[in-house]
Amino acid sequence: MEITSSTELPSNREAIELVTSDNLRLIGELATPVENKPVAVLLTLHPLPTHGGFMDSHILRKAANRLPALANLAVLRFNTRGTTSPHGTSEGTFGDGIQERLDFEAALQFLKNRNLGPIWLVGWSFGTELAIKYGFDKDIAGAILLSPPLHRATESDLLKWVGSGKQLIALIPEHDEYLAPKEAKERFSVVPEAQIIGVDGAKHLWVGEV
Repeated sequence: MEITSSTELPSNREAIELVTSDNLRLIGELATPVENKPVAVLLTLHPLPTHGGFMDSHILRKAANRLPALANLAVLRFNTRGTTSPHGTSEGTFGDGIQERLDFEAALQFLKNRNLGPIWLVGWSFGTELAIKYGFDKDIAGAILLSPPLHRATESDLLKWVGSGKQLIALIPEHDEYLAPKEAKERFSVVPEAQIIGVDGAKHLWVGEV
């Protein structure tokens, strides 16, 4: 079967609402395999909403469209506070990666209540900052970081992952204008167990790569 940019494979799609501890309602979607129990669940964290990032950004949309069928994975996507996408608008206003901790925790609690299997964080750009800053002490299997800029997330945040027992995997585009592979290896070196994977020819937005 040929997979194209618009391919949408069978899955169960459920519109969900997350409620944060400061009483904001966030819109989202959970995609699960049609027949089998998922082997794991991906909690996705979208790029910077002030620069066009949202739950329907292309990598996250394609993950939800394909991975339940191809890999038996569940995929949760949601709009952080104040973010608008074709799925709708979440309440609140952009919190510069600080108040979004509450959004992340609401999504994590939702998945714990559903008991869908091991939880992996999948952050992209701004979403990697949330994963790094707030995922180190949570009940997760690990985090996959796409194009981490390491802007809001600092060395002190990375150090909290040392000895955590959680996997930290960073995919770094060769031509990323925010953090290229060489610098990424240097900055992530404070976490000896982190796996840094350079992706030849790729750019920060992964257009044409997935």
